[in-house]
Amino acid sequence: MSVLVNDHGFAPVDHPNDPNKMLDLGPETDPDALPCPAEGIAMVRVAFPSVADGRGFTIARSLRRMGYQGRLRACGQIMPDQYGMARRAGFDEVEIDDTRAARQPQADWLARADWRADSYQARLMRPPTN
Repeated sequence: MSVLVNDHGFAPVDHPNDPNKMLDLGPETDPDALPCPAEGIAMVRVAFPSVADGRGFTIARSLRRMGYQGRLRACGQIMPDQYGMARRAGFDEVEIDDTRAARQPQADWLARADWRADSYQARLMRPPTN
């Protein structure tokens, strides 16, 4: 089983009612070779086979730049520390397995839920403190 992680914590995993409206992509997918899946695709899931494999972030960014506005889900080996980066790259949510959810409970993910404020860009924009 799996758990869905979003800005509000854990939620049950859901999928589009029509499996033809969901697209699964592996990390080897060339984002430049993708046709924009905006037409008829309700959700795109991008696999992360390892916490050290960041190619999925590039895929998400490319899909958003191409105009995809549907649900974009990272799934697999994502850690709470990567949640902010996933959201900034364009993912709406993260799907993890129950084992990872038990090792890294909801509180760990919620600690990173304020992903807009915790980026180096946001830190650079803050006025200096004396």
